[in-house]
Amino acid sequence: MSTDQTDAIRLIQSGLDKLGHSPGAIDGKWGVRTARALKQLLSANGRSAALAPPGPLPWITEAKTALGRNEARDRSWLMDWLKRDGRSLGDPSKNPWCGDFVETCIRVALPDELLLGALGTNPYWARNWLLFGQETKPVTGAVLIFERGSGGHVGFAVGQDDTHFYVLGGNQSDAVTIARIAKSRLLGARWPATYPPRPQRLPTMKPGEFLATTNEI
Repeated sequence: MSTDQTDAIRLIQSGLDKLGHSPGAIDGKWGVRTARALKQLLSANGRSAALAPPGPLPWITEAKTALGRNEARDRSWLMDWLKRDGRSLGDPSKNPWCGDFVETCIRVALPDELLLGALGTNPYWARNWLLFGQETKPVTGAVLIFERGSGGHVGFAVGQDDTHFYVLGGNQSDAVTIARIAKSRLLGARWPATYPPRPQRLPTMKPGEFLATTNEI
């Protein structure tokens, strides 16, 4: 690809990004994300991306259907629930399944959302969710990725206090729970590329309402 072509694609990507139709990296390469962003712009008749419609976020609604389920007590139920998107890591009582939980919620609620690259190959590795959708601030419903040694943890943002995020996720105390995780551990926050942004500030929650965790299991 010539320099002129690369510059032209980079200019298109920059314009798409400014209009809220994220093309991914502004790198001058015509890939799946850039093509999808252009399709979104054309579908919107050249308008900026709309804000998300009011009401519950569909992937959070999915996540809440499993809230309270335990990997031992509800093993069979959870295994069936995690398979609804067509694939699964396997037995949640034997595997770190936070990524499997997030993948199931996203694929069921947003079937047009593409999981690209390493994330598509292995959505069960929490840090691969840093490749998901588009970057965002930690807003309600955002996918939050945390460090945990050389590994990580992933879940959905539902609240915050001064020092912690409140995360709806799987494999938290062996169950689907809302856990309190230190903000200092945050690696990134991501938003689906196929769902209009919703700049909704995270609600403030009180320490002590939910379990604080430093080692998701």
